[in-house]
Amino acid sequence: MGSNDERSEIAFFDVETTMPKANQGCAILEFGAILVCPMKLEELYKYSSLVRPADPSLIYSLSPRSNGITPDAIASAPYFAEISNAVYDLLHGRIWAGHNIISFDHRMIREAFEEINRPPPEPKWIIDSLVLLRQRFGKRAGDMKMDTLATYFGLRRQIHRSLDDVRMNLEVIKYCATVLFLESSLPDIFTESWVSPDEVWLPDISASLVPFYHGRKRTKLLHKDIPLQLCCSRLIVRFGISTKFVDHAGRPRLSFVVDVDPTLCRVLDACDGVVQKMSLDSDSGSEWNPVIIRKNGFSNYPTARLRISTVVNEDVAQYATEMYQKKPSGAAQKLVFSKFDAAELGRFFEPGTFVDAYFSLDPYDYQQKAGIRLVAKGLIIHSE
Repeated sequence: MGSNDERSEIAFFDVETTMPKANQGCAILEFGAILVCPMKLEELYKYSSLVRPADPSLIYSLSPRSNGITPDAIASAPYFAEISNAVYDLLHGRIWAGHNIISFDHRMIREAFEEINRPPPEPKWIIDSLVLLRQRFGKRAGDMKMDTLATYFGLRRQIHRSLDDVRMNLEVIKYCATVLFLESSLPDIFTESWVSPDEVWLPDISASLVPFYHGRKRTKLLHKDIPLQLCCSRLIVRFGISTKFVDHAGRPRLSFVVDVDPTLCRVLDACDGVVQKMSLDSDSGSEWNPVIIRKNGFSNYPTARLRISTVVNEDVAQYATEMYQKKPSGAAQKLVFSKFDAAELGRFFEPGTFVDAYFSLDPYDYQQKAGIRLVAKGLIIHSE
């Protein structure tokens, strides 16, 4: 299958093992791999084999599995030593890929070769899709296990057979890559430095004073020492566009109110606590306005106000918040407004409308009022 210098194919592989027991490790029951063209992601070659453990007790204590890995099938399978040449030739000098491959499959292969007194194959590089997708895809698919990812994308269920699992691994990567590619076509405002509320670790929320202007400072909310900006999907508009607040020139400061789910509530309450403590520590006498709106008799229906930001050029106000309308087909179209018109904008924010919101959390302390403003940087309005 080519010399080491020519081995440009990516080797996706997976092992199925016995269940670990006290004072006893795992034993490989099946090895499966495919070689994939890195340019076209086409499967070029496949190999799989059941494996008989050297310890017979592991065979007879094996519970039958619905996927076909049974004690009888394992008892008639070759030992790992008998397939080691094929495994070595498949893996050595190639880029390896797999799900949780660094902490599990790589270790199992290395130990299997050590047990037969052979040097293990060495990778040119390792792509662990579990690590990679946690970094790039976030936690939008839950725990990021292969079965969870397959369910997220509506694929077949994982059956825990090596060859089937590596093919599913490749398919999941293709789906994730497509989503990330499409997201990359959106403006940076929708893809850069945003975290969803379920990705926020509350103890990692902090606040810091940063330079503002004329020697003044302002409070900045941080998460893991990075400015905290949230992205929330399918927020429900409770109250549409409000114009009751105005700026110094009498222009309306536009905002709308959304329902807040428990996860977002916990994050916003934690942010409130951090900033309010900093305000009290600085001896501020301003009245604190909680970011979560909880009215008497409606404590189970918390809401929050999202501001639509504006910029003024030559006394002409324009929306600084980028807004898109998402059609039922999934296509999103940027909304372009010829003028600053609250009535026109209000038609897009009727109560009950679903909105994907990308917003910053801006602490303020002004004219004896203090709190946190939620300022929308980007909005995707669902047209359903």
